[in-house]
Amino acid sequence: MLLPYLHENVIEAGCDEAGRGCLAGAVYAAAVVLPPDYKNDLLNDSKQLTESQRYALREVIERDAWAWAVGVVEPQEIDKINILNASFLAMHRAVDQLKIRPQHLLIDGNRFNPYPGIPHTVVVKGDAKFLSIAAASILAKTYRDDYMKRLDAEYPVYDWRSNKGYPTKKHRAAIALHGASPYHRATFNLLGDGQLSLDFK
Repeated sequence: MLLPYLHENVIEAGCDEAGRGCLAGAVYAAAVVLPPDYKNDLLNDSKQLTESQRYALREVIERDAWAWAVGVVEPQEIDKINILNASFLAMHRAVDQLKIRPQHLLIDGNRFNPYPGIPHTVVVKGDAKFLSIAAASILAKTYRDDYMKRLDAEYPVYDWRSNKGYPTKKHRAAIALHGASPYHRATFNLLGDGQLSLDFK
């Protein structure tokens, strides 16, 4: 059973990211403020749900949440500041856009760059412990999946519709055959075998 909040009588936003381990595409993050008495037995860590369940829950979350927002950091930014900082920045950008300013942030993971003026708590595997983080994980995952499907239409050789940019064998084989796209992360080991002499188109 996921918990509705960490601190009672405090406006909390759950934050989570998607796409950190990918070879291509932006990293997405979401921030969600749920009502303090919120209940939804179907809400869970996005990785435990099917694609259709995630998209169905996205509609419910967006309808029921007091506030929600999605932040994005593009591949070129990731290469400049590294993926860990990019994940934190995406969460900051999501919080920036919330129509209600939270008094506390619940962050999935074990590290975070503090958001100015708002205290936070990091929670390892928080998307399986707190409703607001689970909700954020679903929004981040589905909005990033939508984005990767759009990129797949532009570069179908990489099979992004299926792998969403993650390092599958088919994805790496396509990079070896066709080279890297402008959406690949130049600082990542794209081929997985130590070869970093790829040409970027």
